Parts: sequence; structure tokens; C-alpha cells
Amino acid sequence: MSGANSYRGIRTFIKVHRPQLNRAFKIRWKRPPAHTAIRYILQGLSTADVENVFRQHAADLNHAGSGLGMHVVAFDGKALKGSFDNFNDVKAKQVLSAFAVNTALVLAHIEIDEKSNEDPAVQKLLEELDVAGHIVTCDAMHCQKKTFEAAAAANAHLIVQLKDNQLTLRQKVEAACNTTMPLSGVRTVDEKRRNRHETRTIAVFDATPAVVGTQWEPYVAAVVQVERIVHAFQPATGLWKTSAETSFYLCNCMIDANRAAIARSHALGDRK
Repeated sequence: MSGANSYRGIRTFIKVHRPQLNRAFKIRWKRPPAHTAIRYILQGLSTADVENVFRQHAADLNHAGSGLGMHVVAFDGKALKGSFDNFNDVKAKQVLSAFAVNTALVLAHIEIDEKSNEDPAVQKLLEELDVAGHIVTCDAMHCQKKTFEAAAAANAHLIVQLKDNQLTLRQKVEAACNTTMPLSGVRTVDEKRRNRHETRTIAVFDATPAVVGTQWEPYVAAVVQVERIVHAFQPATGLWKTSAETSFYLCNCMIDANRAAIARSHALGDRK
């Protein structure tokens, strides 16, 4: 919160703002603590308590700065750099983050159990965070019925990419998109990247023909089809290389193509 990235920087912040800090916290410090003392203090804090306080702080900032527009929260798992130890056979620690796209705030962290995966962590964050009315995006790893159940309980609008290994469901979804008219559609062009031209065609379909009579019927209301064509310039040959791919996303509510495009592009771009 001080903007410092070292213990000495925190000490400098306290030294400069000591009169204001004394008034705010009703203390009578005559000098700032040594940087080693600050280190001991921070190391002695409870991880759960710090996470709880920062969640409250981030929620207040997010509520104040989100405005009246569309609220998008992206769930994404990352491995902590340098957390593995091959000598002691220790795996890298995995952390799942909830990222508020509108305000560029991390709303929460949760450490993923070494013997588990991201799915229980996603479901736990959906339960703990106030995401009612928000669009929550997840990657294909979280395309499970329990995730949809957790989103429904949290009153959140969930968009999850369909897994490639869910062959039966993917075939039904693809067939339904090929044989029915989309409810809405939009095309976006991205020319900002150097030597790269990307065109996305996004269409939203009613999921009923694909999920009726299946175990997915109570969970999925709409299917978002994303067709991406990428032209990448090859400096070695001076030619453009073209690639195309189609992916599908499942939604637990009806959503128009414009909102789906904004949610997807912001979630994938801003959280990086």
C-alpha cells in the first residue's frame, strides 16, 4: 500500500509520513522501526488474517471504482516462481487468483492443495467472494458441473471454455452450432500486436439442442462459439502464416455476443 518493494522502502515511507501515521493510528512513534524489525513484524503475521484484510480492502476499492458497467472477474491459477525444490522433491506451489477486470484489482488469493487441483479452489472462491451479478470467466480446466453449481449458488454468470477431452459434449455442441442460427454475433479485429493480425468471430447459440436430455441440461443455457483467424508475419520468409481455430464456451445464462466478446478479451488480456 506504500508502493514500496523492499523493507527499507517501507521504513522510508513511515519516516516521511510518520506524523500522519501517528494521528491515523493514535500512536506516538518518535522514529520509524528498523527495516529488520519491519521484516520480523510482517513474517509474524497470520497468512489467513492478512488475506482476509486485503480481501475486504480490495472489495471496497473494487466497489468504489467499478462504476455501473459490466463487472468481469477472471479466475486464473499460477505457479509461484521459485517455489519448487527438486533436491527435496517439493513441487511448485499453485495459487488461484480472482482478478477484477474493471478495476485491475486482485480480489483474493487461495493456495491450491498439493494433492488437489484448481477445481475445489474455484468453487471455494465462488462461495466466499461477492460475485453476484458478475461475469466470472474460467479456463477449460474448470468445466465441471460442480463449478456451475457453485456459480448458481453465488448468483454469478459463469463462462467456461469447453474441454477438448469432453468429446461427446463437444460433438453435440458443435453440431448444434452448425445447424442452428445464432442468437447474436459480433466480429472483432486486433491489429495492435506487432506482425500479427487477428480476427475473431463470436456467436451465441441457445444451448438447448446440445444439452437437452443430458446431465448438462440444468447447468448450461448458452453456447459461445469463437472462431479465430490469425495472420502472423514471418520475418525469415517475408510471408504471412495463417492459422485458424474454433473454441466453444458454456454459459449458465443467456448472454449477447458483445458482452461475451468483452468479457473474454478483457479476462484473457488484462489479467496478464
